[in-house]
Order: sequence, then C-alpha cells, then structure tokens
Amino acid sequence: MLPAGLLTVAYVAASILFILSLGGLSNQETARRGNVNGIIGMLIAIVATAVFILGGFEGAAPFTLDAQGLGVLAGAVLVGGLVGAFMAARVAMTSMPELVAVLHSFVGLAAVLVGLSSYMAPLGGHELVGSDKLIHEIEIFIDVFIGSITFTGSVIAFLKLRGSLSGKPLTLPGRHLLNLGMLLGCVYLGYEFVGHPGHDGLMPLLIMTGISGLIGIHLVMAIGGADMPVVVSMLNSYSGWAAAAAGFMLENDLLLVTGALVGSSGAILSYIMCAAMNRSFISVILGGFGGGAPAPAGPATPGEAKGRDDVSEFDVEDTVAMLREAKSVIIVPGYGMAVAQAQHSLSEVVKTLRKAGTEVRFGIHPVAGRLPGHMNVLLAEANVPYDIVLEMDELNEDFPETDAVMVIGANDIVNPSAQTDPASPIAGMPVLEVWKGATVVVMKRGMASGYAGVQNPLFFNENTRMLFGDAKANIDAILSQIRS
Repeated sequence: MLPAGLLTVAYVAASILFILSLGGLSNQETARRGNVNGIIGMLIAIVATAVFILGGFEGAAPFTLDAQGLGVLAGAVLVGGLVGAFMAARVAMTSMPELVAVLHSFVGLAAVLVGLSSYMAPLGGHELVGSDKLIHEIEIFIDVFIGSITFTGSVIAFLKLRGSLSGKPLTLPGRHLLNLGMLLGCVYLGYEFVGHPGHDGLMPLLIMTGISGLIGIHLVMAIGGADMPVVVSMLNSYSGWAAAAAGFMLENDLLLVTGALVGSSGAILSYIMCAAMNRSFISVILGGFGGGAPAPAGPATPGEAKGRDDVSEFDVEDTVAMLREAKSVIIVPGYGMAVAQAQHSLSEVVKTLRKAGTEVRFGIHPVAGRLPGHMNVLLAEANVPYDIVLEMDELNEDFPETDAVMVIGANDIVNPSAQTDPASPIAGMPVLEVWKGATVVVMKRGMASGYAGVQNPLFFNENTRMLFGDAKANIDAILSQIRS
C-alpha cells in the first residue's frame, strides 16, 4: 500500500505539468516541450488514478471490481489508447480541425455518461442525504447539461469542417427566442430533477439531456463558416468546463484543475480570436455571420466566369522573375495552402530566396485556416524558421515598403472590403493589408469567394496578379526555376 499523500503529490505534479504545457504551447519555439510536459502529466494522472481505483493507496477504499471488471477496464484503456494513436498518426494536417472537433465530442459524451452513471450509482456506493445530496445532484445536472451541448455541437462542427454540412448558418426565425425557451426548459427540468428519492429524477435528467443536445446542434448550425475557428476554441472551452463539473461530481481535484485550465484557456483564446475579427463573443455564439455560400470555383481559362476577364494574370515565369528582383517578400498563407499541402515546397523556396539575400517573412492572421494556429503548425512542420513567422499586427505597417507579396490560398483575411465597405459582412474585421505591397501575387484555383462567401476586390487591383492552378504544382515549378 502506498502512502495516501503520494496520490496528492502525483495530482499536484500532473497539474503543474499541465500548466507548463499550456505555457509552452503559447510559443512555437517551446511548443514541442509543452507537448512533452502534457504527455508526462497525463501519464502520471492515468497511473495514479488507476492505482487509486484498485485501492493501492492507504485509506482509499478500492472499487468493487472483480476479474471481469478489471479486464473490461484494461481493455477500454488499451483500445482507447490504440484508437487515439491511430487517429493521430493518420490524420492529415488539413484534417486537424476535424480531429479536434471529434475529440471535443468525446469529452462531451464522456461527461454525459459519467453524470448519468454517477446519478444511478453514487461514488463509493453509499447514498447521500440532505445538502450533500442536493449539491451532488446540481453537479450532475450541470455536468450533463454542458456535456450534452459540447457533444452535439462538436459533432455538427465536425460535419461542417468536413464539408458534410454547408458552412452557411441556419438562421431560423426567432432562433434566439427558441434558444431562450430551451434554456428555460432545462432550468425547470433542473428544478424537477433535484430532491427526489432514489432514481425518481432520472426522467427529467434524460429529457434535459435531449433538449441540451438540441441547443448544441442549433447553436453551431447558426454559426457561419467564417467563424469556425472560434467555434473550435469555444467547444474546447465547453469541454473543459464539462470536465471541471465532472471533477466536482467525482471529488477528483486533478480533473477539476485540468478542466478549469482547459475551460479558461479556451475561453481566452475565443476572446482573442473574436477581437482579431472585431466581433463580440456573444455575436459569434448567437451566430448568423459568414453565411454566404462560397461561390463555385472558376473555370480553368480566362474569360469564362464573371470577373475572370477583369483580372491580370501571372504565370510561373512571371512570378519567378518578380521574386528574383524583389529585395523583400511577405508570404500570406491560408487554408488553400493547407489543402494543397504546399508548405514543404514553399519552405524550400524560402530557403533559396534567403540564401540569395532576399528578406522573406510570413504574415499570419489569427483566424487563418480552420483552427487556431493552423498556419503556424503547418509552417513549423515544414521547418520554416520561427523568427520569420510574424503575426498580422507585426507586419501590417511593413507592406508599403515590401516589393512582393504572395498570397497562397487565403481570401477573407486579405479582403480590403473589410476596411472600405461598411455593408460588407466582414466590415471592421482586421485584415492583412497586402494590397499596399508593390506587387501582389494571389495563388488560387479560381475566382471563388472565401469561406465567408464574400467576393474579394483585391483580385481586381492594378498591382494584383492572379496565378491560377494548384498551389503545390505552382510552387514546385517556382522552386525548380529559382534553383536553376
């Protein structure tokens, strides 16, 4: 039997490692160390909890698990670990937002199942009475409520990110009153749930689970494609608060601390991203923005689509000539670069230009891609030096002195109508002011609008040149000619 204090020490150590992990993930140069700290902390937490369940600590009564129960527990841990490793190893970087949404749904579903099981079989096998019972039932209700919203909302986010559902928001008439009515219904069911003897409150709890699941579906369905990065971080926050509620319910300090860390960090990230889009967090949650369905991609030849004959085009040779003459270059990547998987070839282009004495930097918008930090991860994967990857605020003043700007698969984050058109759906959203560069080359497959469904006047500027086609194929061709 291990000393009882050792469990507390293990939980404190894991909590510290989780805090260090978050601190490390705040910077690209320390992100790898942050991941390692998180892995070690979670390993300590799992081992300590397993020993506690088996009664390996003094004063901790073991759960009544027979050999069959232990086998089921071990099998669940093994299968879950293998599935997680398989998913993480096979997922493409372009699908990372979808994976994160799926993982959030798992957390929400786990919170719901743990809450229901805790109500049916209280922790320790003894019935609570009086105020202890009331507090425990409130903890269960909150845990299931948040978990259900997180589960269904994450599933809808996954389907939207995958393209199985349209990115256009579902704006039902009176949707805010509908959400309010469902919320008040859940509050009433909470009143009906608490205070019943035995399991008589199960029916209100199950009805609330269904209604809160509908709330999660409706909330995310009403959020447009342009806000999906905020949705991902918001669901991350929800999953953290669900875990914190489960920590209260299970009297597990580590789960409480971990949930609070995830919940608060997700909320802070959501706020930062909303500020980057000049939007309030409440307006994002209530939805209705970014609703235009993206226009279909333009055809492969000029003049066959509206606006295509009004743009000036570059070919690969023109782009190479521009890059050779430029003394300073800024590259703005977007989701199109991720889809084309062009980051590795682009990294080689950057290395070649820098060896020739050209100043090359990357401009990253806070909501570029479909996931917070999506572009940073892609560039880090391609071994792009951290010191040339800069945030929007660090670069916007430098565009007027920049010889060449390359926009690769980005659209909404470089749209000047955010500053010039008060009627635009993205009006007021801070953007990278690429149009102030001497020459701007935009790499796109066609003339399609961005995920927000807003046409981009940048394409028609006098100093803009469009390089149509697959981004990776074009960058590979550029690399070949630059090296020669």
